[in-house]
Amino acid sequence: MRVGDVSLGTLRTILVVQGRKSLAGLVGFFEVLIWAFAIRIVFERLDNTANLFGYAIGFGLGNVLGVWLEQKIGLGYAQFTIISRAAASEIAERLRASRFGVTTTSGKGAMGDVQIVTSIVERRNQRRVQSLVDEIDPDSFVTVQATLPFRGFRHGARK
Repeated sequence: MRVGDVSLGTLRTILVVQGRKSLAGLVGFFEVLIWAFAIRIVFERLDNTANLFGYAIGFGLGNVLGVWLEQKIGLGYAQFTIISRAAASEIAERLRASRFGVTTTSGKGAMGDVQIVTSIVERRNQRRVQSLVDEIDPDSFVTVQATLPFRGFRHGARK
């Protein structure tokens, strides 16, 4: 039970950070319900050391499982910043052809002129974008960060 409630707690925390209040509340309800049943069993048998270790192990495994589940579900958005000296236009065009929004800007790095490609994608598409960039320019500098679009962002397929 502890694995289940901690996994749900991890998902709930991510939902709260992303501002998904209703879904976070629903997940939180089930998280606490499971926790209450689990803690009741532990408190009824405090003299059983195996129960205490099981509770602690369940907590640790719940964290691992919760993070794994969230990565598989891919909630939210990721912002890619790709700096390429040679292949930025090809990266941008391939991203656009894959129906991702792209903005390009010029920059100057320590070794000369560069192009900066920025794209915000649903996190479930993160690996796909990473593979595309690696295929075109494995030497590009890439950062990925979680983001929460505020205004002007049209998620989903581009028109």
